[in-house]
Amino acid sequence: MTPAVKNIVMLCIPPAQGVDVIGPLEAFAMANTVLGESARPAGYAIRVVTNAADLSLPTSSGVRLLAHGHYREVRGKTDTLLIAGGRGAREADDPALRAWLQRTAPRVRRLCSVCTGAFVLASAGLLDGKRATSHWMRVESLQRRFPAVHWDPNPIWVQDGAIYTSAGVSAGMDLALALIEEDFGSGLALTVARRMVIYLRRPGSQAQFSVALSAQAAEKRPLQELQVWIAENLVRDLSVEILAKHSAMSVRNFARVFARELGTTPARYVERVRIEAARRQLEATDHDVDAIAGRCGFSSAELLRRSFMRQLRVAPSAYRRYFRTQSAR
Repeated sequence: MTPAVKNIVMLCIPPAQGVDVIGPLEAFAMANTVLGESARPAGYAIRVVTNAADLSLPTSSGVRLLAHGHYREVRGKTDTLLIAGGRGAREADDPALRAWLQRTAPRVRRLCSVCTGAFVLASAGLLDGKRATSHWMRVESLQRRFPAVHWDPNPIWVQDGAIYTSAGVSAGMDLALALIEEDFGSGLALTVARRMVIYLRRPGSQAQFSVALSAQAAEKRPLQELQVWIAENLVRDLSVEILAKHSAMSVRNFARVFARELGTTPARYVERVRIEAARRQLEATDHDVDAIAGRCGFSSAELLRRSFMRQLRVAPSAYRRYFRTQSAR
């Protein structure tokens, strides 16, 4: 029996964040390409709709997209409805659209928002009593406007029942990959991620900030050089005293400068670098967790496990099981 094509509808309220629209849809389109190469039928039919009379949709970058139609023209069964973020979503005040969403939500299998598309779901009352996320910069305003929602600023994406919300920009692609995995398995999702040259198909529970971003934050050259040295010497003693000595600073001044430049303590930064190194080994090698812990500077596998749970909210074994690359299998 040929599996039914899943209808994906992306709702775009202009002006939108272009990547919020295109990023997830490109992931679904890539899934179709990979399925076609193995002589399997396409998995998704994609349609972009809007609440605007003009189907030419401005985006934050100045590029215009062309919607397939108005949301009122959506017919047939919708498997997944996604709402893109952007200024239009944040400022939307459209009673007719809210009423349509309230009627439509019970009829779709999955209802999703990308970034500030969560404003639209929340304004329709569809997130009341549910856990949700959005871009970390917008969560505070969302909490003030929609206090009935349990907002979490940390995860990449959150699932609560049939409703999925995701953080900013690239997190929409993480969510799309998770939906592809849910529909067709981890093999297809990982292939799509590799084809799109996405470094890591991140679990939804992963924090929105990565150590790679933090590593670019320091403006002082000695700290930039220290960050490289830390990454290359994970098995060494990386106490604040050692780091201060390496930077030719007093312990007190080093701790103050480091916190000001990177927004975290040296100890927390070192832990995050070690976790990121452990993640790469879990993805790409068959080393056991004890060996990986030692290679990354953790004194034991249990300490590695505790750090993973604290930072990523997932155990190393579960991380490896679901998020390692196919080439390591």
